[in-house]
Amino acid sequence: MLNEWRIDPGTSRPMPNEMTDFNVFSMNARIFPGTEPMVAKLGERVRIRFVNLSAMEHHPMHLHGHTFRVVETDGGQIPESAQQIETTVLVQVGSARAIEFIADNPGDWPVHCHMTHHTMTQMGDKFPNTIGVKSGKLDEKIRSSLLPGYMTMGENGMADMGTMGMPVPRNSLPMMGGPGPFDYIAMGGMFTVIKIRDGITSYEDPGWYRHPEGTVASLAQADELRRDNVEIPAGQSPPPTHHDHQHS
Repeated sequence: MLNEWRIDPGTSRPMPNEMTDFNVFSMNARIFPGTEPMVAKLGERVRIRFVNLSAMEHHPMHLHGHTFRVVETDGGQIPESAQQIETTVLVQVGSARAIEFIADNPGDWPVHCHMTHHTMTQMGDKFPNTIGVKSGKLDEKIRSSLLPGYMTMGENGMADMGTMGMPVPRNSLPMMGGPGPFDYIAMGGMFTVIKIRDGITSYEDPGWYRHPEGTVASLAQADELRRDNVEIPAGQSPPPTHHDHQHS
């Protein structure tokens, strides 16, 4: 169930009169990382039904790691000859779409809305764009004379703000994200994961996928860069040279 809400930070009720500026986007009334992962056994046929209960906005729902067939609308089953093979399905306001695929690719695969701000939560947009700004000693000057706790934010985007642990108003979820298998997942809102496993005996959350050795990228070492004639820019330190590093 896909929905959208206007919930101002610190308040406890949605704004029912909002028609354009929604700031919380949910799946089954939950937002990531509070959304429950879906679990499938390797080789199973999986059907996911999306129902858009949002007031005003459509949701292009995207699946990683697989292609799927759009097999049903709220008008009924689609004949097999008319089923489209997709990785994204547009679920319009007040409509439903069902997709099917064979879970033949083990791993943890995101399922999310492809509208960028629908995977963010209580995102503010009433502040200057500071991406690329070099603040220099500005923070120091403002803290010493005006605001002791001042900090320039957004020079490199806002994706990592959820890791800072800053205090927020009660009942607020600004820029929510969650821990992932490699790093912090800077996503929120209409986002979840389908976990596909071989050999599982239940549909309980199996935890994060353990990648087979040699299937995850690692930093190239200095000797490997030289072997491939890759030049290291002046002033940049090369990674250490060793041959016993392992892929996690």
